[in-house]
Amino acid sequence: MTNTYIYFSIFTIAIVTYLIRVIPLLLLKKPIKNRFFRAFLFYAPYATLASLTFPAILSSTGSFYSSLVGFVIALITSLLNLGLPITAASSCIGALITQLFI
Repeated sequence: MTNTYIYFSIFTIAIVTYLIRVIPLLLLKKPIKNRFFRAFLFYAPYATLASLTFPAILSSTGSFYSSLVGFVIALITSLLNLGLPITAASSCIGALITQLFI
């Protein structure tokens, strides 16, 4: 790869990212009143993050079962509002213990 290609790629990615964020601001001058569209915009980042993260969670340890145990523990601790450090630590420990016994 040449330096010109790398700089062009970085410039193109920067412009596309900038346009994606600026175009809605330019086109939507008034507040959005449609309840469906507002709900869609509210939940879209969470759905996108979940769809990108979930497959990585199930393949993170090399064993499907230990990954699943870690995911279930993380899901339970997060539903109990125990906080991010406790959720992360308990899911890692659960996956490790499961991996040791498999």
